[in-house]
Amino acid sequence: MKNHNCCGLCSIKLKELQVVSGQDTIIEHINLEFHCGQLTALIGKNGAGKTTLLKAILGERPYQGEIIYRDHDGQKIEKPKIGYVPQQMDFDRSTPVTVLDFLMAASEKNMPVWLRTEKKMQQKILQALEEMNCAYLADRRLGALSGGELQRVLLALATMPIPDLLILDEPVSGVDMAGLDLFFRRVTYLRDRYHMAILLVSHDLSLIRRYADQVVLLDKTIITQGEAEEVYGTEAFRSVFGYLEEETAECT
Repeated sequence: MKNHNCCGLCSIKLKELQVVSGQDTIIEHINLEFHCGQLTALIGKNGAGKTTLLKAILGERPYQGEIIYRDHDGQKIEKPKIGYVPQQMDFDRSTPVTVLDFLMAASEKNMPVWLRTEKKMQQKILQALEEMNCAYLADRRLGALSGGELQRVLLALATMPIPDLLILDEPVSGVDMAGLDLFFRRVTYLRDRYHMAILLVSHDLSLIRRYADQVVLLDKTIITQGEAEEVYGTEAFRSVFGYLEEETAECT
């Protein structure tokens, strides 16, 4: 597949990142580097600080330490483009809003609806949906979508415009296995086609093993990191999940 390396981002480096809430330290001593064209998965037990780390990167939680974005020449990028897909989206499912209406309203937030070039915007939206294999949902009511369909629509939104970094926070929680696999295949398609950096939180260890380039085991700090097979075979993994890599296929 042809690589469309349209991002200017080369790497993201976290240095001594720490988030404190009152007297509690949520995460600390986070030192991590990941790159464009790479899918990095964060794993760990509930309360390990995975979502807190994502929110710090998104600028939604105050933190100490540094987050450094660099381009391919080693220069700092001050304002990288970041796409985000949350675990779920709360909305009134009875609202008669179509997928196209929703994406039109969510796009070009700084421009009044009546000043937008509707035909041109519709074309962009349909193209984004087509890349997620769900253009057929454009006229479907948003509240009628399945969990997997909704997450693919949100993934399409997160790629308008194509981001340097795509952050996915348990984006397929509650989605059936067919929907899970389809979502992960679309994510890796985006990684390969646009060479973007992707940071993912997921509890599905079998799919992470299949699709992730790098796995980071977190428990308030980074316990271990590396390729999935390497991480899954550590005693640190056993101490968190209660089994070793060779048992994951049976237990996940």
